[in-house]
Amino acid sequence: MNDIDYSKILKSALSRGGEYADLYIEHTVPTAIALEDGKIEKVVSGIESGAGLRVITGFRTIYAYTNDLAEKALLNLAAEVSRTCARSRSAGSTGFSPADSSACGDLILDLREKCPSVNHKIIEPPEGVAVERKLALVKEADIAARAVSGKVSQASVQYRDTLQRVTIACSDGTLARDERYYLVAAVNVVAKDGSIVQTGYDAEGGNIGFELFREFPAASVAEKAARRAVMMLSARSAPGGRMPVVLSSEAGGTMVHEAIGHGLEADLSQNGLSVYTGKVGRQVGSPLVTVVDDATLPNRRGSFTFDDEGIEAQRTVLVEKGILKGFMYDRLTAMKDNASSTGNGRRESYMARPIPRMTNTMILPGKSEPSEILSSCDRGLLVKKMGGGQVNTVNGDFVFEVSEGYIIEKGKASEPVRGATLVGNGPQALSGITMVGNDLGFGIGTCGKDGQGAPVSDAQPTLLIADIVVGGMH
Repeated sequence: MNDIDYSKILKSALSRGGEYADLYIEHTVPTAIALEDGKIEKVVSGIESGAGLRVITGFRTIYAYTNDLAEKALLNLAAEVSRTCARSRSAGSTGFSPADSSACGDLILDLREKCPSVNHKIIEPPEGVAVERKLALVKEADIAARAVSGKVSQASVQYRDTLQRVTIACSDGTLARDERYYLVAAVNVVAKDGSIVQTGYDAEGGNIGFELFREFPAASVAEKAARRAVMMLSARSAPGGRMPVVLSSEAGGTMVHEAIGHGLEADLSQNGLSVYTGKVGRQVGSPLVTVVDDATLPNRRGSFTFDDEGIEAQRTVLVEKGILKGFMYDRLTAMKDNASSTGNGRRESYMARPIPRMTNTMILPGKSEPSEILSSCDRGLLVKKMGGGQVNTVNGDFVFEVSEGYIIEKGKASEPVRGATLVGNGPQALSGITMVGNDLGFGIGTCGKDGQGAPVSDAQPTLLIADIVVGGMH
């Protein structure tokens, strides 16, 4: 990739107009291992390479990609993007911004490589680990899950590591390179007791090397998933109604990610698809709540050095003491709002254009001891693990499943319950938080949006929501 004249390609892409262009080159080496019912079902590895070229004209995007990284092929791609841009402009299908340039053929691009200010240190790169060791790790997890109880009927273990190297060259003079190691171990367990069937899931991962398993052995991940599934077999049906809910830090940050985070992505706000549209500077949550998105956190799953538009990783305060401070921007949405990108331009691969995405999104810790929060609740629901859910970003309404929950009686967690859901509204739930713990727990996932997946993590301290609807089984 070093022998490609990036400036030449960008100048060609802009030769018939456009305010901005970027070239994204990606080289990915993925490895995936899947174990089902005690047998290795899949071992997949390979190499994927390609490039995506974009021109922004009149706040519209012209995008094309190829898996041919020869300079000639990239110049042909640039010529096609340029022709499409010219046709789009002549047809009057785009507006024109003050920065618009209709003749960029003589553009001089002095690309300067950026030096990163954050470094996600990788101690043991996964590509240097023998596949036999990875297979052994997966098998150990399966054995550990089944050893928890004879009621464990199925165990599924997934191992994935991906080395992604990217180069981003931009017409504003930016040249940025990033190397990311995405490592995940996930275990799903099914437990049966007669006609009762329950599942348990747990996962660990990050932008990290094989040293992940020193702190989080795959066998321990499997045991947690299996214990959760087995325990829920004896759980009683969850009660329904309005009640206080304590969200443990162990629950992961599903609440902040879904009920808050997506609504603070700038494209949704600009399209009127967010309950937070037009509310910057207004109170949208409890004064105890501060929400940040932070791609600089060491080795978290949503972390990187530069985003997929060459913008340096940042820590962005979204909500401060309940006041909405701003949104997560990529370059295009920042142009529309006359703002600066917050480093949230992300894409699934070279085949997709960048869009605003979360990275590591969290509610910051407060001052209360988690034990104090629990003891303050006379009766309610303790959520130890959140499941999936649905959110309407337009009005903020959500429904979340509870994977592991307990009845709270006289300030203590008592018997487990199953079938619980949390039903509420994002801003109302934020405003209803009356205690914030001094702890912090992370969850990981792959966030889907516009057909693209992006690695993320989310986090929260222990929280008390004073009053929320709990849906139960009848």
